[in-house]
Amino acid sequence: MDIVLYALTALLYGGLAVAGWRAHRRGGAQTMLSSVPRVPAGPEVRASVSAASGMSVQGRALLFVALLAHGLLLHTTIFPQSAMVFGFAFALSAMFWLGAGIYWIESFFFPLDGLRLLVLPLACVASLMPLAFGGVRVLSYAAAPMFKLHFLIANIAYGLFAIAALHAVLMLFAERRLHAMRGAVHRSSGANGDWLSSWLDTLPPLLTLEKLLFRLISAGFVLLTLTLVSGILFSEQLVDRAIKLDHKTVFAILSWLMFGALLTARKVSGWRGRAASRWVLASFVALLLAYVGSRFVFEVLLHRPVV
Repeated sequence: MDIVLYALTALLYGGLAVAGWRAHRRGGAQTMLSSVPRVPAGPEVRASVSAASGMSVQGRALLFVALLAHGLLLHTTIFPQSAMVFGFAFALSAMFWLGAGIYWIESFFFPLDGLRLLVLPLACVASLMPLAFGGVRVLSYAAAPMFKLHFLIANIAYGLFAIAALHAVLMLFAERRLHAMRGAVHRSSGANGDWLSSWLDTLPPLLTLEKLLFRLISAGFVLLTLTLVSGILFSEQLVDRAIKLDHKTVFAILSWLMFGALLTARKVSGWRGRAASRWVLASFVALLLAYVGSRFVFEVLLHRPVV
């Protein structure tokens, strides 16, 4: 059953990613042709460009099916019977499942097809990673209500920050292109930059992307705060110790401080632009090191199980 879910999930994500990139390339090529005065932009050109700039109803439905299959896969592999199995590969898979789900919701309100071309290939690869890295069996406390709450909140926070990091990547590309256009650099770049330009043309304005980015970060910060609080309460119940200063805790607190500083700077001084986007990525890397990174080191490099 699990292998069927793995195959179905990867096939749907991968098929949608390939279809999206092919539509994007066709749309970019037709846009280049339509910019030449001697080539009229007929109905075929407009249809192709439209296909590259929006997800069809069928594509949206297929993505929903992929999300359902991926969610069922995560449930059956992380919670086999009464036990729990988890590791860095499962954490990445859950992160990009939630990221793809957040994109699916966002896509109803904003044209974010450039984001789709990033998140679907990543979700496809992440969904298959537990096949190579099986994780470790978590002890009996996984059934504790406090742990389940902590686990759920933490994974939603990871998903929000993952999609926020992809937003930041797109914003950096868009700002770089904007500065290049102002400096007339794009005229000397030739056709090599056309695919990137047509990709970025599918995005909403930078101000809209920025607004979405900080909404995601604000929601993620609240959930990360609840993750740290629930983790402290659960640790106190389990080992009568409120906090354990291991790698996971140190990097989690560091990322919390970095995201908090970003939101404070945004509110106080209106911090924005490339500096803010880079700070988002740095904060996300710290968050990855907090759990995914530490588990990768212990499970793969040191071959030591860690809970």
